Amino acid sequence: MTNSESHLSDRELIMAMDGELTPGESRRVEAHLQACWTCRSRKRELERAIADFVQLHAQELQLPPSDGPRALLRARIEAMAEPRRFPSWPATNLRGSALVASIACGLLIGFIATRFFTGQRTPSVVLAAPNPVLTPGAAILENVGDLCRESKPKNKAVSSALRRRVFEEYGLTDAPARGYEVDYLITPALGGADDIHNLWPHSYANTEWNAKVKDALEDRLRELVCEGKVNLQTAQRDISSNWIEAYKKYFQTDRPARSEP
Repeated sequence: MTNSESHLSDRELIMAMDGELTPGESRRVEAHLQACWTCRSRKRELERAIADFVQLHAQELQLPPSDGPRALLRARIEAMAEPRRFPSWPATNLRGSALVASIACGLLIGFIATRFFTGQRTPSVVLAAPNPVLTPGAAILENVGDLCRESKPKNKAVSSALRRRVFEEYGLTDAPARGYEVDYLITPALGGADDIHNLWPHSYANTEWNAKVKDALEDRLRELVCEGKVNLQTAQRDISSNWIEAYKKYFQTDRPARSEP
């Protein structure tokens, strides 16, 4: 798993999207993205947030056409903020243009921040996959024979105190609890531990990669482990490092087969 301290910054991701990196930096970023699912997910979120912002505000800002949503917004902002293109304008108009540009930038920053840190109305990668720093996963070492001899264990109910701690760690103290499952990253059915480092608030409906979809992966992995087709440690590693990629791997699909809450 990629160390969180080495994750790409939003600035690097946006510069990569704009083609503003040097060839060497571009190769470094591309290599990192290939190896880091967290940064790939963040890049997709940035792209979606920027595209949604432009779509929502294009009419108000009267943005000109361009090759991409970020270039579209940048072209308009630069046109409004560059005084040399309008030498005959009065100073008051120039100040007004700079003000509009500042407002546009503020709207974009606010829109992206809302997309990342709220989950009530829009999909969020934080709610589809856990923060690897907060939830790296934790497993109890178990013998496969003992694990599979018993019927599939039900996930132990999370206490209200532990549930509050999990929500607080993810900054969801004001979120409706019924919209989330405090999910085990490594399910007890695969030897997962009852530990806060193995828990995160997984959205039921705010993302197609919701808790119900992960349940299907958990069932599939347990079947494969108990049939001797997948090593238990491999199953634990795959589901904890990136459960979405594990779903794609074991179901041979890029989309969830069942995404309804």
